Amino acid sequence: MTQRIEDYALIGDLQTAALIGRDGSVDWLCLPRFDSGACFAALLGDENNGHWRIAPSGARTCTRRGYMGDSLVLESVWETRTGTVRVVDFMPQRDRTPDLMRIVEGLSGRVEMSAVLRLRFDYGSIVPWVRRADGQRVAVAGPDAVWLRCEPQVKTWGQQYSTWSSFTVGAGEQVAFCLTWHPSHEPRPPLVDPREALAHTLEDWKSWASRCAYEGPHREAVMRSLITLKALTYAPTGGIVAAPTTSLPEEMGGVRNWDYRFCWLRDATLTLQALVSAGYGEEAAAWRDWLLRAVAGDPADLQIMYGLAGERRLPELEVPWLRGYGGARPVRIGNEAVSQLQLDVYGEVLDALHLAREAGMPPERHAWALQLSLLGFLESTWRQPDEGLWEVRGGRRHFVHSKIMAWAAADRAVRTLEADPALPGDPARWRAMRDEVHREVCARGYDPARNTFTQSYGSRELDAAALLIPRVGFLPPDDPRVVGTVDAVREELGVGGLVRRYSVDGPSVDGLPGGEGTFLACSFWLVDALRSIGRREEARELFARLLRLRNDVGLLAEEYDPAAGRQLGNFPQAFSHVALVVAAVALAEEDAAG
Repeated sequence: MTQRIEDYALIGDLQTAALIGRDGSVDWLCLPRFDSGACFAALLGDENNGHWRIAPSGARTCTRRGYMGDSLVLESVWETRTGTVRVVDFMPQRDRTPDLMRIVEGLSGRVEMSAVLRLRFDYGSIVPWVRRADGQRVAVAGPDAVWLRCEPQVKTWGQQYSTWSSFTVGAGEQVAFCLTWHPSHEPRPPLVDPREALAHTLEDWKSWASRCAYEGPHREAVMRSLITLKALTYAPTGGIVAAPTTSLPEEMGGVRNWDYRFCWLRDATLTLQALVSAGYGEEAAAWRDWLLRAVAGDPADLQIMYGLAGERRLPELEVPWLRGYGGARPVRIGNEAVSQLQLDVYGEVLDALHLAREAGMPPERHAWALQLSLLGFLESTWRQPDEGLWEVRGGRRHFVHSKIMAWAAADRAVRTLEADPALPGDPARWRAMRDEVHREVCARGYDPARNTFTQSYGSRELDAAALLIPRVGFLPPDDPRVVGTVDAVREELGVGGLVRRYSVDGPSVDGLPGGEGTFLACSFWLVDALRSIGRREEARELFARLLRLRNDVGLLAEEYDPAAGRQLGNFPQAFSHVALVVAAVALAEEDAAG
């Protein structure tokens, strides 16, 4: 039975992450990094593509589950007719190699447990050779080696290219499993005590969560979103992946299936804002530094996304042996949108670095020179059409949001130079660019008959990105054109009170067949837009509704289908959780201001 997207919970070690279903099965895990090949790929195929299930014999789904405090340690409780058992799943922050640990603990009575481990490297395509060694099982294929041990040892046997276990736990008894990956040419890594690792992991998360500065309404939702954002951070570099998954569909059975295990520049400003507002300056600085390293070089070569360490080549391939989640094909690895021209990313980078300066982060000596170089390139290219924020594959257009972010880039340069005249640069030059972009957008990107900004010059289609106009400062919130745009987006892109990115009815701007769900980040943008134009009660009501769309452990995917009542797209999605935090902080600040 295919689990719903929202039936999964996330665990991770700040370098990779696993998805665990309500049925106790780990159905997705890439080792050793977020963007490595999956050794458990049942999420996009079936059990034969790799998974690891531990559950009471004959049971289908756990009774209840949740994270232990403000952590990424998951506990699932199973109540059976013979007793109750708890399974604790976590990945300790690694010293060297990744460990996935699962501790089974009897709470009452006696419960017969069963476990099956199917390791399949390279996205479910390679069956490893499994043998016994030193009382453990080791699976090897090419560059990958995985060790499985349990304490105390339980009955284990091989069957159908899988490892099976059966055991019984009574009240107070524990059986701990540890799965460890390492390069196959290296010796087995040192053994780690699972119980000590659990204690250290809980303490690490408790210490991290204690730094949260947010004390406003809905703190639990904000904290869980921040923890999720931290979980999607690649600790060695500070880069933040959009999601830990690939090819979870934006439409059930559709073709809008993309690999999100990379770092997008479009998320830069809002991510930085979310981290700074919640008191996570260290993470914000790491993200800023990743950004500076990634975009360094010729401004003409700026990409919309990069790998975890700033890698530039992310070739897109299709994986034909995986049937796709719910039959949604193709399954894609890599993302060819990396080669697109998206002029808004220049504005995102410059806006993020301006925010970092305003937040008091220690400046990098070369950062301002890099910003001037990016701005100089944008000055000569902003008039070109591009693929826009949503990475459309239907041809370039003059997207209004891209032009607005060009305005933002020039505006941030002017504000920086006005605040610090000692910096090199000509504020009059950037002021002239800012004014020219503003005039053109208001003349060519605004429909006076409908009182709304459109998606692109000369089009009738709308774009939810226009909801960001007051946030970036292009126009004040009380401008009639802003109010008209908010109303038009709600009317034309609204579905069940939520918001689509753009219209996919009829010939679509993105050049793809089929449709998609409402976009959760855009719906949070609507919350902020409603708040900014004075409709505070409507904003709070929508925010409360969006919180109810989170799954039972507080996670959000990229999209939501109001008709089917299901989450869609890659999961969990950093952009959705970032937008939640930003909206919550804005509402709280307005409440505090009276």
